[in-house]
Amino acid sequence: MKAYRVKNLAPILSLLQMSRDRFFAIATEVPANLWRESPNAATWSPAEIAAHVTMAEQFIIARSKTVLQAPPRQLPVLLRSHLPVVLVAWRGRKRKTPIQLDSSLVADRPDALSRLAAAREGTLAFIESTRAQDLSAYRSPHPFLGSLNIYNWIRTIAYHQLRHAKQIREVVETFPQ
Repeated sequence: MKAYRVKNLAPILSLLQMSRDRFFAIATEVPANLWRESPNAATWSPAEIAAHVTMAEQFIIARSKTVLQAPPRQLPVLLRSHLPVVLVAWRGRKRKTPIQLDSSLVADRPDALSRLAAAREGTLAFIESTRAQDLSAYRSPHPFLGSLNIYNWIRTIAYHQLRHAKQIREVVETFPQ
């Protein structure tokens, strides 16, 4: 049996920290009176964006835990291919989320950021609890990118947060000055 060498998680942890810091910095720039405001019916407010980011992170970790409950499936190389996960941060093409927004999670900024921080603590706890495992063999399909292993799913959390930090900035820039 081949011994597993523990993956260097430092780059993933650094990416998660950087994305969190950037999201929180941009979110705290939003004037409090605009936090729950949307410039139009087709655009989410910063509060809705924060709720979505929290839900997505929790969903990815819950899904990863489910995937780990079964033995990894061996997939042919062609089925393991995927687009680069960094594309998740790109705002050039808007996407409709497959995760329905839970309006009960839309909250004022302190509560929203507290929930988001709690979701990240859950992510970090998951990473720590699986540190001795090789998560690269466990895969799950992404609706746009293809088949991702759990390490790539965790990177997706960070890139998704960066994408929506940009979205918050875009929303705020549309408000009259």
